[in-house]
Amino acid sequence: MRMKLVAAAILGLSTSAAWALEPFVIKDIRVEGLQRTEPGTVFNYLPIKAGDTFTDDKAQEAIKALFATGFFDDVRVEAENNVVVLAVVERPVIAQLTISGSKEFDKEQIKKSLKNNGFSESRVFDQALLDQAVQALKREYFSRGKYSVAITPTVTRLERNRVAVTLDIAEGVTAKIKDIHIVGAKAFKEDDLRDLFSLTTGGWFSWITKDDQYSKQKLSADLEKLRAFYQNQGYLEFSIESTQVSMSADKEAIYLTVNVNEGKRYTVSDIKFAGDLKVPEDELSKLLKVKQGDVFSRELVNESVTAISERLGNDGYAFANVNVVPDIDREKETVAFTLFVDPGRKTYVRRVNITGNNKTRDEVIRREMRQLEGAPYASDKIKRSKDRTELLGYFEQVNIETPAVPDTPDQVDVNVNVKERPTGSVSAGVGFVQGEGLQLSANVSQSNIFGSGKSMSVGFSNGKVNKFANISFTDPYFTPDGVSLGYDLYLRDYRPDEIDQSQYRTKTTGFSVRSGVPVTEFDRINFSLGVENTKITTFTNSPQRYLDFVNQYGSNNNTLLGTVGWARDTRDSALWPTRGGVLKANADSGLPGGDIEYYRLTGQATGFFPLSKTFTLMLNGEVGYADGYGKTSRLPFFQNFYLGGIGSVRGYDTGSIGPKASNGDYLGGTRKIVANAELLFPFPGMKDNKSVRTSLFFDAGSLWDDKESGSSVSDALRYSAGAAVTWLSPVGPMKFSYARPIRKKEGDKAQSFQFQLGTVF
Repeated sequence: MRMKLVAAAILGLSTSAAWALEPFVIKDIRVEGLQRTEPGTVFNYLPIKAGDTFTDDKAQEAIKALFATGFFDDVRVEAENNVVVLAVVERPVIAQLTISGSKEFDKEQIKKSLKNNGFSESRVFDQALLDQAVQALKREYFSRGKYSVAITPTVTRLERNRVAVTLDIAEGVTAKIKDIHIVGAKAFKEDDLRDLFSLTTGGWFSWITKDDQYSKQKLSADLEKLRAFYQNQGYLEFSIESTQVSMSADKEAIYLTVNVNEGKRYTVSDIKFAGDLKVPEDELSKLLKVKQGDVFSRELVNESVTAISERLGNDGYAFANVNVVPDIDREKETVAFTLFVDPGRKTYVRRVNITGNNKTRDEVIRREMRQLEGAPYASDKIKRSKDRTELLGYFEQVNIETPAVPDTPDQVDVNVNVKERPTGSVSAGVGFVQGEGLQLSANVSQSNIFGSGKSMSVGFSNGKVNKFANISFTDPYFTPDGVSLGYDLYLRDYRPDEIDQSQYRTKTTGFSVRSGVPVTEFDRINFSLGVENTKITTFTNSPQRYLDFVNQYGSNNNTLLGTVGWARDTRDSALWPTRGGVLKANADSGLPGGDIEYYRLTGQATGFFPLSKTFTLMLNGEVGYADGYGKTSRLPFFQNFYLGGIGSVRGYDTGSIGPKASNGDYLGGTRKIVANAELLFPFPGMKDNKSVRTSLFFDAGSLWDDKESGSSVSDALRYSAGAAVTWLSPVGPMKFSYARPIRKKEGDKAQSFQFQLGTVF
């Protein structure tokens, strides 16, 4: 006789017991209704076994345990002659999962997201999991601004206890921010405050930047920008009272309202120091960015604290702490600050540990370390060590941490963790340079051979005007002191006649040895020696000076080359600098012993000056002076300077400024002066994009030859002004400029729109 002891309702929402027997000792356990699940799996989850006493509590525990597995829709427990019988109904398996209507996300991407939420093909179907997965998918759509998305799941029963699940997605339209309102703003115009936000009501490039789509994270960041702006303008007690995000009934428009309380504008009445001043107070006062009488600025106060902490860190106090305590006088609208300095104990570096360099040798990184083991901790040396390691170009990331040594309060370790990037490349490129045309290029390089830090490259470019091939090798640490040694073998074919710029051609083959000597952390002196063979081709319509040079020195010349140069680079970035600058001075010459003797002296000074967080002023000046000497009475014409176009004075045809032949050919010159002033700022509508930058510029330059009659600095002086855009595209940097010549004379060839596309080796 079989008697039902416990009946479990579907989904285990309720249980009932009808006890007809007294508790008994379980003789055996049998499972009925299994199709896919192994009996052993069921027994593993059961809290009872043969030999146990079967009771009401044991029955309920067994039911709960089996439902918890998620394998079953129904569980019944029955008894027959002291044998416990488990009758189960298995949940179906998802045999097929279909996504329809998705455009914003790839279907495979959606399936992967559902799988991460426990819902995928071959898994047991669970309606609760399906509901959770649908809600998670909706949140993904919400993050893209599609608040009207509708997801309709359809479950179809199949044979052999299987189901097919279809998700029909109606994505709807993307909700756009229609208005941003700042309530309570009186000191500043609301439009100016909205300009601080990365979220906008839309612009020309919103289809790229998505800045008109609401994001909770972006709004939080924008509110912090707003708070920082006010507090940097003296509003110490500025607060954001509330923020409302509302949506239109059709879920296509979003309205943001920010309620603010500006408070009073405070000035700084006094700044005092307290605590253990390991550095003289006069020296600390010089580090203050905010002074008595200034309008309060949170940014300047924080910069002052950072500068003081770094100064103490330079003296070995790794755990220095500077606390700022304000004393607010609301009646006088002033605030006084007391800076409490706690330097902590003087700290020493126990070890420098390097990790993550699976390929690069330890010594390559260690030789860039300015913080040494056993030496006092110095924050400036640690920062410089990080900068130098990043400048190697071998790593995607360089992180330096300075954890305290356990149970040793005056020691830290310097842990350098790097993430290596591929340093070898095989690349091909296509570039277009206005005035020169299409240029094909290829390059095979390895900048970190066998992890040694040495580099080698083989490359070529094949353009209409310039053809170039080279093999180069460099050992940046030929000596332990950082003296570099390199070799170059190259072939250049220059054909300006192809674009009617000048009627001649040169084919140059050369070899050089170069070396660089570091003088300071930012200065380097470079030397090179080489030999070069130049073959000159002239034409019947070539300028007479070209023909005269070939008649006097021949069309095939060997030159001994010598170069010495000095460079100082203090920029904060090689791609988008905002401060610092570059100074260069070089002397190139054809040395005695060759067929031709000449020298070229050049100098360049470039400075970047931040005017605000978005505007940077760039000033650049260049000078050049060249001539022949010894057996060469004047500078070889193919060593002349040229001026005009992108890189010098925009708005004029490339190389067109300066002396010209009777047929209009550009002759170049032996003297040059260039000056550029450029206001750099983000592209309108893309202020947070770091790959596009716009500028307004003024260019001036002069190119002349003091041995040519009628050629002078004032006569050749040209000006231009315009706007430019630089884009770091995936295929290389692209430069576009539109300029109007200001001082244009007869014979000048203007070229208002100029551009350079792609990378050319």
